[in-house]
Formats: sequence, C-alpha cells, structure tokens
Amino acid sequence: MKKIGFLSFGHWSPSPQSGTRTASDALLQSIELAVAAEELGADGAYFRVHHFARQLASPFPLLAAVGARTKRIEIGTAVIDMRYENPLYMAEDAGAADLIAGGRLQLGISRGSPEQVIDGWRYFGFEPQEGETDADMARRHTQQFLEVLRGEGFAEPNPRPMFENPPGLLRVEPHSEGLRDRIWWGAGSDATAVWAGRLGMHMQTSTLKWDETGEPLHVQQATQIRAFRAAWAEAGHAHEPRVSVSRSIFPIMNDLDRAYFGRSGQSQDQIGHIDEHTRAVFGRSYAAEPDVLVAQLEQDEAIREADTLLLTVPNQLGVDYNAHVIESVLTHVAPALGWRPR
Repeated sequence: MKKIGFLSFGHWSPSPQSGTRTASDALLQSIELAVAAEELGADGAYFRVHHFARQLASPFPLLAAVGARTKRIEIGTAVIDMRYENPLYMAEDAGAADLIAGGRLQLGISRGSPEQVIDGWRYFGFEPQEGETDADMARRHTQQFLEVLRGEGFAEPNPRPMFENPPGLLRVEPHSEGLRDRIWWGAGSDATAVWAGRLGMHMQTSTLKWDETGEPLHVQQATQIRAFRAAWAEAGHAHEPRVSVSRSIFPIMNDLDRAYFGRSGQSQDQIGHIDEHTRAVFGRSYAAEPDVLVAQLEQDEAIREADTLLLTVPNQLGVDYNAHVIESVLTHVAPALGWRPR
C-alpha cells in the first residue's frame, strides 16, 4: 500500500502577501497542517531543515509537538543536513521525539545542499578531518548516528555516579527501539543511493538530482531507485526498503487554484548548478485539472517505482489552502493512479 504525505520547507516572510510572516507562524502553522493532514487521511507530515534562513531549522521540537498533537500520521524530515549535527546529541533528541510520537518518526537525513552562508557548519563547531570533504564529514556523522541508534552501551560508567547505573557500558538515553530502521537518506546521486541501500537506510529523492545521464528527472530517479533496491537486497537487510519521491502537484479545482498555479502546468525540467562542480536537473511542477494530472503522473517513472509520495506545499499560502491541496490530491488524483484511496 502506497503512502502520500506533504513536505513543507516552512518559509516565512514579513511580506504583507505572506500568510506566514514570522518564525512562530511557520512553526505553529506546521503543527496545524500536520493535524489537518491526518484528519484528511494523509499518511505523512515531513519538514525540510535549513540553517541561517527564514525557514524551518531545528526539527526536533517541531517533530515532538506534532507527535503530541497527532496519533497516526508518520512524522519526518526531508532532510536534516548531517554536516551540522552532533550525532550523539541528535540521537538523544530523536529518541525523545520518537517516544513522544509513539514510534512514528521517519527521519530523512543527507549531506545537505548549499546553504545561505559559506561553510555554515563551521559556525556550528564542525570541521572536516584531514583529507575529508564536507560531504565525507556528513557521511561520517551519519554512520556515528546510526551506530548510536542501535542502543548498545559504549560509554564507561563513573564508579561513583550521582545516580545508580545499570550494569555494563552506558548508551545514549532516551533510546527508542526501532528508530534505527526508520532512517532515510536523501540521495542526490546514484552512488549515494547505493551507499544508503548498503547501510540499510531508506531512500528519499527530491525534486532535483545530480544530472548524470542527461535524461529527464523522473527517468534518472527511477534508475537511482532500482540501484538502491539492488544494493539493499545484496546487503541482506531484514526490514523492507522504502522509497519516497517529492513532487509539486496542484489539482486545479477552482478559480483560486487557477490564479495561483494555472501557468505552472506548462513547466518542464530545468538544468542548473548546485555549485561550481555539480550540474543538476530540477523537476517540473504538475498543475492541471485532475484528469490531466492523472495522465501526466502516470508517465512519471519514479512515482511508479516509489512507495511514498511527498507533496511539496506552498506553506506561505496558509494552512487552509494547503489542506485543500492535499485533500484534492487524495480525493481526485491518487485513487486513479492506484495509490491508497481515501
């Protein structure tokens, strides 16, 4: 059974045209949208993490708050930039948020993308080791994080502790059993998709990917997904692999939808550069009447390969409008594609 959720970047702007004018607005409206999405029957509420930007940043207070307000919906990130993360402290925060949510966290992590400032992770106290790139550092942080999430003791206890310790080496607390099997890697290339599969992380693909073949985004992502699943199978992991794709999908149901997105349906994939070394392909937006959307999305090979679809939402248009978009997709598009009907 395939799942559908939303992905919010949590933009906020003091502009009079924005329905999300402060950081407080972005956080509180994110919680309300998750509650609304659960009531509509959606499967997931996911949030992007950016630093030094007027967007959502520290994810775990938000995830814990969403977990306390909801009961069923999956709660996740897409993605946390691991260049900025202390793996042990992150394991504590993640364990606490997952326990509050009753084991519903689905954490997407990655090496990150260019941020608002140069080498922003340096301001957070992190430096690549000798011979490492910042991407290598992110992957090292990731492997440390995954190891800690196993829940095995590694720290030597104080022989005269303030409080009594359990026997043996100590682990990071709180520990949430099963969270290690709910970590996803945001893969921008075929090679990192294979790396994630070997480590037993699920895979997330966004609306962009390193352009490795010159083919359309959805074709390259489908190839990437198949490579990930092959690596997972070869590694012999006990749990089942999952894959999510992110898409901008807007059913045109009324004049307001047409005013916002009526011209987006003609968009095509775009080519750009993430940095001076990396050429990327950026995916198109889908905006049309539901029957047209169904015909278009049926041709998206990556959507066919994935088990989870994340709808990127324009959060600055407000909770009510974004709930309308989610409901329109769930009601008028998803069933015709063979996805989970409401």
